[in-house]
Amino acid sequence: MSEVLSVCEMFSSIQGEGFLAGRRQVFVRLAECNLDCRYCDTSFEKSDSCRMELEPGSNSFELVPQPLSSSTIIETIIEWKSLLPGAHHSISLTGGEPLLSADALACLLPEMRRLLPLHLETNGTMHLALGQIIQHIDYISMDMKLPSTSGCTEHLWELHRLFLQTAQAAGNVSVKVVVGEQSGLDEIGQVCAIMAKIDPAIPLFIQPLTLPGGKVGISAVHLLRLQANAAAQLADVRVIPQMHTMLGVL
Repeated sequence: MSEVLSVCEMFSSIQGEGFLAGRRQVFVRLAECNLDCRYCDTSFEKSDSCRMELEPGSNSFELVPQPLSSSTIIETIIEWKSLLPGAHHSISLTGGEPLLSADALACLLPEMRRLLPLHLETNGTMHLALGQIIQHIDYISMDMKLPSTSGCTEHLWELHRLFLQTAQAAGNVSVKVVVGEQSGLDEIGQVCAIMAKIDPAIPLFIQPLTLPGGKVGISAVHLLRLQANAAAQLADVRVIPQMHTMLGVL
């Protein structure tokens, strides 16, 4: 393999969101994003170095030159599996937006998948790029961006619909929405309408907005109102806060 990837960081931690919340994963955070959500809490700018955890779960890092070779990524995962046998459930491809690197991932993912199942975390806007790699993905966690919390515009609804149609072929697909006090029933209704037309059994994860300092940015009353509205339209609706924030892990 001779592919290279621009990676912000590689580390081992607990998945804090969505369908695999509570599972330990190897996180490969890829650089760059096609959106600019105002609540984003991660750094994904492309740089000349990558933060690489020295040992899995140590929270101690070294800077290694960018971009990372595919062999470096594979060798790191093999080493971490050897150090902690059975600890990791899967590999999380996150970002940024990992599908911006779909061309390189199409070559690398088959080798990664031989080590652990693959979990794609995506903003759910790049359905054509997803088509390049979907055959290698075991789990897809896609966002639907509410204008009230993300600051993204209404034009994303059609992109989310096209993405979910494509993602459904992977089998284990779920949708996540970040909600705040300004999130309306109309926004949740739009999410549910898209999901119900494709498959009302797809799980929907409602994630309360996390404010700086860890405070939740939505009242319990409004959160429950949004949940009730979604549950009337979909079969599997769950409310899960950002667990990794509560646990104080990456």
